[in-house]
Amino acid sequence: MLHIQDPFERRLVSTADAALRIATIVRRSRAAGAIRRVLLLRLERIGDLVMALPAIRDVRALAPDAQIDLAVGSWNASLARTIPTVDRVETLDASWLAREEPGVPLRRLLGDAWGWRSRRYDLAINFEPDIRSNMILAAAGAGFSAGWRSGGGGPLLDLALAYDPSAHTTANARRLIAETFGRRPPDSARPLVVIPDAAAAAAADRLRPTSSGPFDSAQGRPMIGVHVSGGRPIKQWEPARFAEVARRVADQWGATVVATGGAGDRPLVDALRRALAPRTVIDASGTGEVVDAAAVLARLDLLVTGDTGPMHLASAVGTPVVAVFGPSDPARYMTTGPLDRIVRVDLPCSPCNRIRRPPARCSGHTPDCLAGVTVDAVYDAISAVLEESRARVPRAGRS
Repeated sequence: MLHIQDPFERRLVSTADAALRIATIVRRSRAAGAIRRVLLLRLERIGDLVMALPAIRDVRALAPDAQIDLAVGSWNASLARTIPTVDRVETLDASWLAREEPGVPLRRLLGDAWGWRSRRYDLAINFEPDIRSNMILAAAGAGFSAGWRSGGGGPLLDLALAYDPSAHTTANARRLIAETFGRRPPDSARPLVVIPDAAAAAAADRLRPTSSGPFDSAQGRPMIGVHVSGGRPIKQWEPARFAEVARRVADQWGATVVATGGAGDRPLVDALRRALAPRTVIDASGTGEVVDAAAVLARLDLLVTGDTGPMHLASAVGTPVVAVFGPSDPARYMTTGPLDRIVRVDLPCSPCNRIRRPPARCSGHTPDCLAGVTVDAVYDAISAVLEESRARVPRAGRS
C-alpha cells in the first residue's frame, strides 16, 4: 500500500509502478557472493540522516570489510563525514528536498547515479520510501538493491518492503537492513558520529564563559540550549512561550541560555535575546556546517526544541532533549535518550503527521495541538531532566 497523502499523487505513483513492473520484468540481479562495495541513500534532511545512523552502523557490522559509500544532500555532508562506519560520502541535492538552493532535477541525479556503475556495487540500499530515490538507486546498477515499496518504485528493487508507519523511523531502517542481510547484528558500542577535534575546540571557545560542566561548578549553572525555530510553520510552537520557558530556567536554575538555529533563524534568535535581557544569552546560531552545530549541542546539558533536525542531532551526540510535539507522531520521530522528554497534548486529530500538506484549518496560525502545550508543562519537563541529571555522573567532553 502506498503511504502517500495526496490522492492525485497516489494515483500517479500507482500508474508509474504498474509501468515499472512491465519495464523491469526481465531484470535479473547478479549473484549475491561476497559484499565488497555498498551504496546507501539517505537524501533527506538532518533528522532523517540521524535516525538512519543505527542502521548504517548495522551495515558495517554485517559487512565489516566492505567499502561503504553514503549519498546525502550537501546540507548533511559534514555530518555524514563524521560517521565512523562510512568510507565515502557522495552528495545529491534533490530538487524536492532542497530549501535554500533550487536543487538538482531528477534527470541529472539519475545521470550522476548512472556514472557510479563503474564502481560495481554489490549492494545498494535506499532508506527513503520514495519512487524518485528508488529510481536513483536503480540507476547505480548494483548487483542487489533493497528499499521500500510504500512510496512507489518497488518494482525497481530486488527487495521491496512495506514501510511500517506505526514504527519509529530508526526501527524501520534497522528492519530493512536485517531483512536485506537475513540477520540482525549484535548490539554495538561504536559511536554514531565522531566530532572532529577542530569543531569541538571551536564549540568550546564559543561557549567558554560557562563550559565548566553540568552542576559541577560552585554555582552549578546548567547550560540550556533553546532552539526556537520549528523549521516549518505547522511545527512552530509560539516563540513567546519558548522565551518564557527560557526566562524561568534562567531565573530558577541559574541556567545559561544558549540560542541555537540556522542563519535563517536570526529574527527568532534576536527576539529571544531581547525577551531575556538583561540575562546573558549565548548566541550559538548560524554555526555554519551541521558538524559545527553538533559540536555545540554536545556541550549542552539539555536542548529545548520542537520536532526538528537539531533535536535528533542533540540526541546523536548524547545531549538530553525536551521536545514540544504537535502534528508529528512521537512514536515515529521522537528521540530515545534515557533522559529525553516529550511534551504534547492529546487531541483526537493529533498526531496527524500532515507536515508537508497540513490541514487548511491548521494553516496560517499555531495549530491546536501546539497551542495547547503550556509553558508550565515544558518547564516541568525541563526541571525533571535537570533533577535526574544531578543524580548521574556528569557527561564527558565538557573540559
